[in-house]
Amino acid sequence: MKKFLSVLSLVALLGFGTSQLTYAEDAATTEAATATVEAVTDAAVAVDGAVEAVAAEAAPAEATPAEATPAEATPAEAAPAEAAAAPTPVPNKGDTAWMIVATALVTLMVIPGLGLFYGGLVRQKNMLSVLMQTFAIFSLMAVLWAIYGYSVAFTAGNPFFGSFAKVFLAGVTPDSLGATFSKGAYIPELIFVAFQLTFAAITPALIVGAFAERMKFSAVLAFMALWFTFAYLPMAHMVWYWDGPDAITDAASLTTVLANAGWLWAKGAIDFAGGTVVHINAGVAGLVACIVLGKRIGYGKEAMTPHSLTLTMVGAALLWVGWYGFNAGSNLEANGYAALAFLNTTIATAAATLSWMFIEWFHKSKPSMLGAASGAVAGLVAVTPACGFVGPMGAIVIGLLVSPICYIFVSKVKYMFGYDDALDVFGIHAIGGIFGALATGVFVNPALGGMGVYDYVANAVGEYNFAAQMTAQVYAVITAIVVSAVVSYIALKIVDLVIGLRVSEESEREGLDTTEHGERAYHSS
Repeated sequence: MKKFLSVLSLVALLGFGTSQLTYAEDAATTEAATATVEAVTDAAVAVDGAVEAVAAEAAPAEATPAEATPAEATPAEAAPAEAAAAPTPVPNKGDTAWMIVATALVTLMVIPGLGLFYGGLVRQKNMLSVLMQTFAIFSLMAVLWAIYGYSVAFTAGNPFFGSFAKVFLAGVTPDSLGATFSKGAYIPELIFVAFQLTFAAITPALIVGAFAERMKFSAVLAFMALWFTFAYLPMAHMVWYWDGPDAITDAASLTTVLANAGWLWAKGAIDFAGGTVVHINAGVAGLVACIVLGKRIGYGKEAMTPHSLTLTMVGAALLWVGWYGFNAGSNLEANGYAALAFLNTTIATAAATLSWMFIEWFHKSKPSMLGAASGAVAGLVAVTPACGFVGPMGAIVIGLLVSPICYIFVSKVKYMFGYDDALDVFGIHAIGGIFGALATGVFVNPALGGMGVYDYVANAVGEYNFAAQMTAQVYAVITAIVVSAVVSYIALKIVDLVIGLRVSEESEREGLDTTEHGERAYHSS
């Protein structure tokens, strides 16, 4: 140490002191430089001694374990330091990127997927009317969702509705965070708003298929606004709203979360991506609408075959692809459960397609493209509430079983009761959704390959209770049926009183493309 300081001091002095000398002055200052070096050396010795003295005084600070104990902060003193050191949650970029893609995929389901699927199923003269209805409904719901829908569905309020705390998206910024299903994991709230917007948009659009070819365009928009407000938003809040996993740390905090949560979430109902909120809700509304409006002119007497099964197949394929965003995106994170939902969506849909095809083949002697597309949609519907809760084999069973049930309602029950559900919205979405919601309660059981229901207090999968889980699922199904049926009937009567629901007989015979929109989908050369 002494030698190091001496050399360092000498180098510094020579570098600084001689840098200002001229060659003429160099000889004259040699003696002075020598004297200075000696002085610096003495100073270095003194400094080294001082360092050793300080080190000797500091030695007692190297305490034995017994002496060091008082220096360790008490819990009370350490708590503020730990709180200060707690990192601010930062959204995971991978999760965020996946949710952006998932949101785009669900948008693809509606425009153009659902529009083409429905458009190919109606008669040629009504093709554009169906495309226009789905396109306009998506746009209207997007705006209403941003203005008040998100706030009513996804803020704390009461068990049935949220509040108006975030109307006009107040307080939602690029920095605000949305909880996922994992503690400590977040995504930007804005992408959660956008993702849920697509759900709010496609659900009313599904209803269009039930009353296709006979409802005024103005009445469609008015009815959808009312139904969205009083049927979709409360169902979304009841099933999906809670304070998030980080709010649950012990039994007491769980009690608080249950008190703040939506009514059906608090009861333990599970719906991964919308079996109750979307499909039962829309399917029941479709049944009520087609009954209130009455049958199409010539129904049961004239041929009303699809005008383009090619477009229907394209639409069904787009729905299938877009449904990956719908189901796997509902996990809100890019992890193993998103992968499970993705796989289950594929194999349940494939199983349902094959099931419907073989049933139709046996019953009608020929398998049809329309039947295969219908089976695919039935499978997508049924696996929606289950996709993140059941195992792959459970998903296959769900797909195999849903098609026979929906096939009976589409080919037998509809004609038995005489209602004109034009594109089988009730027979596929409501019935498939009911079956899927109940099957979720069965196949979530870990003993059957399911994932179980996570216990955020124990931070582990909870014990499966068949009776309790199925009771919660039945509550959710009945609630969705009652809410949608009541709201739909009242909303339709209000619109009929103010605007009128149905187009004139002349307009219906000519086709809604020209009478409602002044256009034609096709022009003969």
